[in-house]
Amino acid sequence: METMNLWDILVEEALAKLESLKLVRHLRPIHLPSDQQPKPIENEPQSNSMSDQEEAGKEVFQMFDEMQQWERSSVEVHIAEETFQSWVCEISTTGEEATANEEESHPQQFKKLILFSGNDYLGLSSHPTIKRAALKAAQEHGMGPRGSALACGYTNYHRLLESCLADLKKKEDCLLCPTGYAANMALIVSIGSIASLLAVGSKPSEEDRIAIFSDALNHSSIIDGICLAERQQSVEVFIYRHCDMSHLNALFVTVVESSFQAHGTFVCGENGGGVAEEFNCEKEVDICIGTLSKATGCYGGFIACM
Repeated sequence: METMNLWDILVEEALAKLESLKLVRHLRPIHLPSDQQPKPIENEPQSNSMSDQEEAGKEVFQMFDEMQQWERSSVEVHIAEETFQSWVCEISTTGEEATANEEESHPQQFKKLILFSGNDYLGLSSHPTIKRAALKAAQEHGMGPRGSALACGYTNYHRLLESCLADLKKKEDCLLCPTGYAANMALIVSIGSIASLLAVGSKPSEEDRIAIFSDALNHSSIIDGICLAERQQSVEVFIYRHCDMSHLNALFVTVVESSFQAHGTFVCGENGGGVAEEFNCEKEVDICIGTLSKATGCYGGFIACM
């Protein structure tokens, strides 16, 4: 009992400190609009012969020349009135009212909101073709590979996605990661581990450490990866002013976001290859890190390199 009291005191003190620093964040559950069965794309060519279908090889995507009804579903959401009021008034909540009210007999009041904070830039998560493909995959293979990649979770579909991403980025190969955040951290720690791997002793000397020059406004995932590599004493880190190229004269490793606080894949470049493709400098970029949770409208991350 004494241990529990000490724990309660510790938690209360920590929460009070976080509140005073305005570091406490509360989740605000949103209600997704009722989905409908994906309808066939109107402009999609209908083929009657098997030879024509085989020649096509894959489903034709609708062009993005105008706003479609399905695109609004990725930004139009509903939020419970009680949740909305707690949000506006900055009242602490765990979001339990979102599930508790669903069990009550009286209908729940909702507000319709339009999201401006999402990452689904192209609305692909709601595209009819994407939804049909996801439905087909779930029916044929279930909801997941049922294991880690090193155990039994690495499938031919994962390999196919890696190959496609490598081609998109014009790189030799690609490695999938759970998230873009994880991809940044994994790569930076791996780069730092090269110094440890080649060290004569147990740890690399200061002269053998890898120098990383990082932009002052790099994403927190990059900063966390650098901090972890620093703790392993495998890198020497130098921070340069945001986008100040005069600091980049003699760098060994440069870590910089191609599009700060956003993402270039499927947004920049003729084929959606990103900022490097936009400026025709893919061959000068050794490693590309990306996320699949933004313009791709899905989830995951990747590392593509020569």
